[in-house]
Amino acid sequence: MLDRYFLRELAQNVAATAIVLLAIMSGTQFAHVLQQVANGSFPASVMFQVLGLNMLTGLTTLLPLSAFLGVLLGLGRMYRESEMHVLASSGMGADGLLRPMSILALSVAVLVGAVSLWLGPWAVRTSDALVAAANRSVIAAGLDAGRFTELPGRGGIIFVDELSRDGSQLGNTFIATERVGSDKVTHVKVVTGKRGQLYQESDGNDRFLALWNGWQYDLPLGADNWRKMKYERNDASLSSVQADNSDEDPAASLTTMALLNSNTPDTRAEFAWRTIAPAMTLVLLMLAMPLSRQTPREPRFGRLLLAVLSFYFYYLLLALCRGQIIKGHWHHAGPMWMVSLIVFGIAAWMFRSQYVERKPRKVAA
Repeated sequence: MLDRYFLRELAQNVAATAIVLLAIMSGTQFAHVLQQVANGSFPASVMFQVLGLNMLTGLTTLLPLSAFLGVLLGLGRMYRESEMHVLASSGMGADGLLRPMSILALSVAVLVGAVSLWLGPWAVRTSDALVAAANRSVIAAGLDAGRFTELPGRGGIIFVDELSRDGSQLGNTFIATERVGSDKVTHVKVVTGKRGQLYQESDGNDRFLALWNGWQYDLPLGADNWRKMKYERNDASLSSVQADNSDEDPAASLTTMALLNSNTPDTRAEFAWRTIAPAMTLVLLMLAMPLSRQTPREPRFGRLLLAVLSFYFYYLLLALCRGQIIKGHWHHAGPMWMVSLIVFGIAAWMFRSQYVERKPRKVAA
């Protein structure tokens, strides 16, 4: 009966904390995705799909933090309202709290393991494929007749005066792109056509834009050697228009089995981070039990501030270890596990010391 009470109270606090942190993360991710759309990394039509997939990836860190803060708040309330003191005076020892906490910790750790080892990498791969497919299609970029449209991935500007219902047939078409040539001079390329057609290869991967009966201009800025060419048909590949993902780690999209079969510093660091995530959950929940203990008159957020600082210190140590693996200084995740074991041992000692019988003080005669 007591185990069910603890599980219910703590699970409710963990769920409420996760919802709040998820709302905060969604705002941050939305601003990041919106900036990518504004930069032309991918079209706005896939913005919300990318946002949802990015949030799935962020659950690897959000879930352990939610469990840590949720247990802190739940047990802290019980201590402030003297529930824990009453239970302790009724004979409840350390085992009375360890049993429900073990069930909760293992449940959250399994969920974190599923996210870090499978769901997170799947979300990264799906997001990359979604952006790549959208950037290969001018229709996904929001092409509309009668207005200028920016091609995704800084691919240029396109204008059509007519557009078929399915978006494959174009009327009079104008395309302007900008590139830096081999002579280190910026060139503006302008292509016009009487009509155009969007088509793709038989495998459905590469997309092309065919234009008929038009002109192509090559205009080097600051020079007068302009070139003008008349053509009957001009085919342009849209496959080179890709998202700007220079800030993303390519190893994040690999499956866990692929990481095992690779031996580069980046893949070793990614594998170490994925496997340490469930263990990090167990360490944080063990740490939450002694840090949540407080007296009824103690400031409410004093222990919470100490707990948050402890989380960031532990997370920073893991991040430093990961950085050393990426740089090639370390070749395995041993230091990350060593840090986790040390923090877990300190937390277990602190928790156990709270239930050790203290010898009565001798009163001087």
